Amino acid sequence: MKIVRVSRECERAGVYYVRMATMMHKYQIPLDAEVDAHDGENCHYILALDGIYPVATCRWFELREGVAEIGRVVVLPEYRGKHLGQAVVAEAEKWMREVGVKKIEISSRVNAASFYEKIGYRFNESGKAHQDTFECVYMEKEL
Repeated sequence: MKIVRVSRECERAGVYYVRMATMMHKYQIPLDAEVDAHDGENCHYILALDGIYPVATCRWFELREGVAEIGRVVVLPEYRGKHLGQAVVAEAEKWMREVGVKKIEISSRVNAASFYEKIGYRFNESGKAHQDTFECVYMEKEL
């Protein structure tokens, strides 16, 4: 497995492939909801590759000075249980530290919250989670 910070259009295509093959197919999420206004120039992506095949991804973007949001952590179903979600999040966190991010915020799907808890994120009931396609909870982590 190789974990890369996406810098090329072909890698970005791999990111979208993983998201579309997993989330759109399973949950019938429309294209314009899966690829949203946060995607694009100001968004940073991590991609896990198994040889030449994209298999896991996440994205992050700055919300305000020193604070970023991580999201769209997706692993192809046949690659789950191999700690790839943790690997892409860890690389995103490393990148964020390098650019001065001090705090990460997440709107986690309720059924994924335990994943984030295992890697150091904590619930914050005073924050507001996105509530569009999924029921979500607000979580955060200090870097």
